[in-house]
Amino acid sequence: MLQTLYIENIAVIEKLTVDFKSGLNVLTGETGAGKSIIIDAINAVLGQRVTRDIIRTGENSAFVSAQFDEINGSVKDKLTEMGINAEDGVLILQRSLNASGKSSCKINGRPATVTMLRELGQSLINIHGQHESYELFSPETHIDYIDSYGKCGDLLEDYRTKYQQFKILQKKLNEAENDESERLREIDILQFQTQELFDADIQQGEEDELESERSVLMNFEKIFSLLTKAKMSLNGDDNNGGTEALDIASNAMQSAAFYSDEYASIADTLTDLYYNLRDVGAEIDDALDNLEGDPRRLEEIEERLDLINRMTRKYGCEADELSGLADKMQARLEELLNFDKNRDELIAACGAAESEAMSAAKALGIRRRKTAAEFAERVKEEMRFLNMPNVELVPCFEDIPMSPKGTDKAELLISANPGEAPRPVAKIASGGELSRMMLAIKTVLSDADSVDTLIFDEVDTGISGSAAEKVGLKLQEVSRGCQVLCVTHQAQIAALADTHYLIRKQIDGGRTFTEVIPLDRGGRIKELARIIGGVNITQAALSHAESMLN
Repeated sequence: MLQTLYIENIAVIEKLTVDFKSGLNVLTGETGAGKSIIIDAINAVLGQRVTRDIIRTGENSAFVSAQFDEINGSVKDKLTEMGINAEDGVLILQRSLNASGKSSCKINGRPATVTMLRELGQSLINIHGQHESYELFSPETHIDYIDSYGKCGDLLEDYRTKYQQFKILQKKLNEAENDESERLREIDILQFQTQELFDADIQQGEEDELESERSVLMNFEKIFSLLTKAKMSLNGDDNNGGTEALDIASNAMQSAAFYSDEYASIADTLTDLYYNLRDVGAEIDDALDNLEGDPRRLEEIEERLDLINRMTRKYGCEADELSGLADKMQARLEELLNFDKNRDELIAACGAAESEAMSAAKALGIRRRKTAAEFAERVKEEMRFLNMPNVELVPCFEDIPMSPKGTDKAELLISANPGEAPRPVAKIASGGELSRMMLAIKTVLSDADSVDTLIFDEVDTGISGSAAEKVGLKLQEVSRGCQVLCVTHQAQIAALADTHYLIRKQIDGGRTFTEVIPLDRGGRIKELARIIGGVNITQAALSHAESMLN
């Protein structure tokens, strides 16, 4: 679950640390106090897209850190795949934002990418905001809920793999049949290019070897002079060079060691140096013997490097990639030349792939239809608890051509009042009904959802009174199985919290600052009274607030 959230320079928040608890955590406060900023910061550290204007005015950077404990197996598996250790069950995500638009990320102190944060975030936190309720207006999302409830992930993945293979083969077949003149034109180009590349016969590592050899040839006289100088320093005239001097020193110390063992180590070291220096001198002699200055060879190298340069510029790749490119071109050329034979094979392969994809889609559709009715019934029961006693929910399926999600179009039809036929959600549901329907769906899916933390951002939109209390009771029920964070304006919901936080905005020195304060019982009574009574908090409001907590 989310244990600690640290925010620095995000909007009106300068520096803020919040320690969340298990169970139902409720955040309340005046409109504009910064409740949505907390959600924005969590989204940022989970790898979601953010804009530069989220950074506090006058600052060049912002920072968010989130610490999780008791992470679930799914998160641990993903961390293992990323090569990150989390044996103690603690996970720390960090993201720094810069005014230039760049960001840097860390996972347990190790450099990471935004994509890695986002991938982990999917298994850590599920955030439900006001906008998500309106996703119910789009029937395309309904099938995702059914798939989650029916645990269709394995069948969906199997179908998508086969569907993708079918689409690849279908695209190849369409390309092969579309334009004969285009095929002939591509053959002509490939024949010329493959011949050119094979004639050039540029090998991996050849460019580096040629440049090294060219450097030696171009600097032949300098190298010869330096090698000769080194040889003379070692050998000298009449054997009076460094090697001979080292031999004399070695013999002298060997003689001294005859009288005292304390000189033996020095003598042995000098002897080793002498023989090493002789070996070095022999290597220098060999290098001088092998050194050749050949203007014709230099000319050949220049011509070869010029060819390599022209080929790399023409084909837009590195010299070491040219041989592999030639092989790919040759394979494509043979495919085009064997068009008729390949076409028949492609038609057969495409047909087989289509059959496999259709078979996988059928298996997926069977499970969807089998679980959709049960899913709708459970959601309906939750909605009835949430003060929608006469609601009816009916899953409606339609066969469609193959798509990335299968061959099913599913839509949940709703009737909120007796005597009304079930119709699309967008045509009859109010804002309050949408919020309760989404909460009902989230409640039903909470068992199937592997995340440990659910965040509800103003799930109480459009509801009040007993319906708000029922929403609070449902959030409380969900929080027994996982951590729940809820931003609310309803006293009925806030009164049911295990932990209550007040988000308060203050102005100091012309700047706005937001703070988050964990409330004790007295603080909760005052905050509930404020929500109930508004600006002027009466004794009656305080008494009502206390009775709500009781």
